[in-house]
Amino acid sequence: MAVSVVGTRISAIALPWFVLSTTGSATRAGLVAFAEMTPYVLVKAFTGPLVDRAGPRTVSWTTDLVSAAAAVAVPVLHHLDALPLWLLLALVAVIGAARGPGDLAKEVLIPEAAERGAVPLERASGLAGVTERLASTLGPAAGGALIAVTGPMAGLAVNAVCFAAGSLIIAVTLPRGMGRGTALPGEHPGTESGTESGARSGTGSGTESGTRSGAGLRTGSGAGKGVEAGYWRRFGEGFAFLRGDRLLLTLSGMIAVTNLLASGFGTVLLPVWAKESGNGPATIGLLAATGGVAAIGAGLIASAVAHRMPRRPVFFVGFLCAGAPRFVVLASGAPMWVVLAVFLVDGFGSGFLNPILGAIRYERVPRPLLGRVSALVASLAWAGIPLGGLIAGAAVTAFGLAPVLLAGGTAYFLTTTLTGLRPEWREMDRSRDRTGRSPEPEERRGGPPRARGEVPGPGPAGTPGPRPGPGR
Repeated sequence: MAVSVVGTRISAIALPWFVLSTTGSATRAGLVAFAEMTPYVLVKAFTGPLVDRAGPRTVSWTTDLVSAAAAVAVPVLHHLDALPLWLLLALVAVIGAARGPGDLAKEVLIPEAAERGAVPLERASGLAGVTERLASTLGPAAGGALIAVTGPMAGLAVNAVCFAAGSLIIAVTLPRGMGRGTALPGEHPGTESGTESGARSGTGSGTESGTRSGAGLRTGSGAGKGVEAGYWRRFGEGFAFLRGDRLLLTLSGMIAVTNLLASGFGTVLLPVWAKESGNGPATIGLLAATGGVAAIGAGLIASAVAHRMPRRPVFFVGFLCAGAPRFVVLASGAPMWVVLAVFLVDGFGSGFLNPILGAIRYERVPRPLLGRVSALVASLAWAGIPLGGLIAGAAVTAFGLAPVLLAGGTAYFLTTTLTGLRPEWREMDRSRDRTGRSPEPEERRGGPPRARGEVPGPGPAGTPGPRPGPGR
């Protein structure tokens, strides 16, 4: 994961800078971001059943290899003076289409890694987030310096090398079949059993009731026979589960808005600010590295203690620190030390978010549906990202940089604070029992749910059992 993320973050600086330096057009820079992220979101949304069936290890290394081939073609064709804009957009689209299922596959591997390491899901999710943050810190820092010295094409070449190395690492080091242990009772991995019990454990809470959507996931005549369901049937089961889980659905909707704003900020607003202020691409890397270091520290703290903390207040305080302030500080013309301080606080707040989000998803979604539901959750959350660069580029061209930054900061603040009034946010902590434990592995796999009131694991008699999941 870390190696491919490093390359992706370098590319995230190199591509917009290449377009800005060669065309001077913020709109075209946004168009490149749109060309990558649109297929990323769309392909990722529909490949969940494929990941569940083929296995995340196989999907991960093959898609990274495709991304490497498309990424290396960009600097080669540019060197040959054979890279018109339409071809650049096409190659970037291939990279995005391959990255979608590749990133999904890496996410699906996390719960099994947590089981093998016997660690809480918050800790596993937090450590995965720290790994990504570390790579996201090193990538922009190295990329900004590299691009400032050698130009953007060198950064894109490094991106290709990172994709190839990531593919090799996954293919060689992970055991065959890892991530395929996703069968409900009575089914073979990669098939649908039609059992009702596994679907009922959809909230991950271990309760008999689960969610309404989970309880409705019956695959019918194939029950217990290892009969393989068709693609659209598998896809529909994931969609039905997500539609019935109000917390996951509303979380995804809120993050779709914040990701749209963050995409416009990272792909257009920040590069335009760096160019207009005369700071250059190295400053983009410095700011990303500053926020990344703070996020790594926060992620390590979250990995250690997040499973003991109340999720809801931590979640919204983190978003309060991690959203609007960076928009406002760039619009204000503040000195660089103030900008760095704001990005430091931004990174620290954001470091607490992914461990909470990941743990909620892994707890609430039964293992047989994890690829499908994760794909839909991620695609909904990322739905605004392709439009972020386009909207930001067009807005900057029409209104100028400072008004767009202020409008974006205001929208971010309202999105992350007003949504906290919705009743389903109270379900954030209900996926865990009152002792703070997450569901045990067999329950997350979709195994038989415990009877209501049964003590989850060792503990004194009479310890309260898991709380009922949503939909009761």
